Amino acid sequence: METSADEQGRGIPVTHVVELLDAVAADSEETADEALERSSGKLPAEDLAALTNRVRNLRSLLARWRRRGLELSALFSSARELAELRDTDTLLHRLVERAHDLMGTDVTYLSEFYEGSDELRVRSTLGAVAPSFRELRVPPGMGLASQVVRTRCPQWTSVYHDNRSIQREQGIDAAVAAEGLVSLLGVPLVAGGRVLGVLFAANRSKHEFVPDEIALLSAFADHAAVVLQTTRLLEQARVAAQEAERANSILASNVTAMERASTVHEDLTAVVLRGGSAHEVAETLGKALDRPVTILDRELALIVEPDNGGMHYCETDGDLPHSVHEAIAASRLSGRCVFIEDTAPLPEVAVAIVAAETFLGAVLVGYGDLELREVEQRTIERAAQIAALVEVKQEAVAAAEDRVRGELLSDILRADQHRWQELLLRARARDVRLDELRSVVVATVPADGRRPALEGLRRAVEGGLVGERDGMLVILSPQDDPMTAAHEVRHTLNRVQRGPVLAVAGPPAPSVEALGTCFEAARRCVELMRKLNTTEGTADARAYEPYMAMFGTGGEHLSGFIESTIGPVLRWDEERGTELFETLSAFADSHASPSRTARFLHVHINTVTQRLDRISALLGPEWREPESLFRVSVAARLHALARPKTVG
Repeated sequence: METSADEQGRGIPVTHVVELLDAVAADSEETADEALERSSGKLPAEDLAALTNRVRNLRSLLARWRRRGLELSALFSSARELAELRDTDTLLHRLVERAHDLMGTDVTYLSEFYEGSDELRVRSTLGAVAPSFRELRVPPGMGLASQVVRTRCPQWTSVYHDNRSIQREQGIDAAVAAEGLVSLLGVPLVAGGRVLGVLFAANRSKHEFVPDEIALLSAFADHAAVVLQTTRLLEQARVAAQEAERANSILASNVTAMERASTVHEDLTAVVLRGGSAHEVAETLGKALDRPVTILDRELALIVEPDNGGMHYCETDGDLPHSVHEAIAASRLSGRCVFIEDTAPLPEVAVAIVAAETFLGAVLVGYGDLELREVEQRTIERAAQIAALVEVKQEAVAAAEDRVRGELLSDILRADQHRWQELLLRARARDVRLDELRSVVVATVPADGRRPALEGLRRAVEGGLVGERDGMLVILSPQDDPMTAAHEVRHTLNRVQRGPVLAVAGPPAPSVEALGTCFEAARRCVELMRKLNTTEGTADARAYEPYMAMFGTGGEHLSGFIESTIGPVLRWDEERGTELFETLSAFADSHASPSRTARFLHVHINTVTQRLDRISALLGPEWREPESLFRVSVAARLHALARPKTVG
């Protein structure tokens, strides 16, 4: 096809076209303008305008694609960097930083759901200055963020305060105003079909967000959401792995503790089966826990003291500290270990030793390197139960032995001649030689102190017999002197119980057959002293024989006899603090001689004469007559014997 001369004149050289395209591709506005100018003389004005317009459009399109390429490059680079982070807080902060760089807005921030609720809170910001904004919380359904969550699509506004489609909330509006934000763009962070939060880009001036900006922030948010979800899952997996490792460690520790506890339980059971003592219980428990162990009895007195030391269970004065008392009392109620509110060298843990409702003592455990966890505490409680079992068993054995010894003692006191051979064999089985028993002591203690009293006497009286009869303690001792035996008995009883102790020595027994007679004399003396209201002291039954012969043991009127005979003298001394009774007793003992009485009392005879006159005024002048003087002397001696300070 041929072209006309006019058509050929309207064309431009190919070189000019190539030059123009190169200039556009090089994004050089100056070079493109020069190429167009060189072609302006070869083209009509209309065609030149069209070409110029096409070149500008092509340059704008190429610029946009170049910008998009840079944005995508930055987007992928940010995604790779975020994917390398494993800490959630660091990731959130870096995510906001990258979004801020991509969008170039004044403020960029991220809100996420608060601890599994529907409330959003600002977690990370960049460019924000107001504290109220950095701590902003968005209630469900309020603000632009809630619209993003509900629609799962980007939401934006060029002027926030003029947008009436947004659900207002006073706190949100105040925070936005404090930060000075005007235009906002929010995109959802969606991963696994769940909205994790909202990413915002905001300006402090009016701004119309174009589709490219919205698409860029949305694309970044999509990448970031996946990375954030992955990081959280990895963090959860890491936490789960740590928890599993910790659980395995605890399990291994518990297995070790249970194995140790099983061994301790076997050892403690063996202690019971072989008839062991509280000392073995403490030793077994202390070795297992590598801690000092102390065991106290029902009076909270020391039974077992730790061999390895390092713990003091009491104060310097011997009393338990208040904190230890409270812990033992609490353990009696709960039956469990109770930690003592104090520090070393006092114990760390106390547990009561209880059998049914009976309190038998306490186990105290000191401080050590091994932690007292659940298994160790159960082990201590098991040791307390074993200690209770040992104590109950020992008490049962002791009760049986007491019964047997009591029966033997009763048979000996009956002096049955036909059973002496049997009694000799029974006594020898308990390391007692009947032919060596010489003294009989009868003692009285309060009823609640008889059990520890019997136990204490059984340990103290070697080679003798101890039993209970008619509510009184009876001791048959190989001691030659009955009064020495009585003093030893009283000393032992005062040590093992706290009540008043009365110990009466019977006459010396010339033979084993005479023990019953000596016991009867001591028993009658105790009955007589009870009538005199004497409950404490040491007495010789022989000193009371005349009065037992006169009044017997059932003299209900014994106190009345003393009152009717010398009562006025006793009341005069009590009311005035005088010494008429001492003068009266000395006068009776001095064969009614005033001079002997004066020498005995170490006073002048005139003093004695004045006192005797006062006694005559109180008792009547006939009191010096032989019959009256005899009655007065007996009453004075009985009253002197009944006074605790003169007994013994």
